[in-house]
Amino acid sequence: MKAFRLDELEAERAANDGAYLQFVKERNMSVGLYALDAGALDPQQPHEEDEVYFIVSGRASITVGMETTQVGRGSVVYVPAGAAHKFHHITEDLRVMVVFSPPES
Repeated sequence: MKAFRLDELEAERAANDGAYLQFVKERNMSVGLYALDAGALDPQQPHEEDEVYFIVSGRASITVGMETTQVGRGSVVYVPAGAAHKFHHITEDLRVMVVFSPPES
């Protein structure tokens, strides 16, 4: 078993000056914490893996392909491999748990 506390993951991510902290990498999946502050631009490019985003906190819009939706705490978004996607109009600091399958390379 591996168990994590969100506050500790956030502190580790911030200490490493990065927007993303991968904290699980297994044969079939990886999991990370992604952070974008209010007003930030999301630099993501399409990934080779399927992704699931779970919004831990914050508010924003996300566009996947040609579809846009509002997200906030508790929202879950699936993004298929290869799909263009970006968070935007980030009105509250966004913290997102990201699951990649297969694991992010």
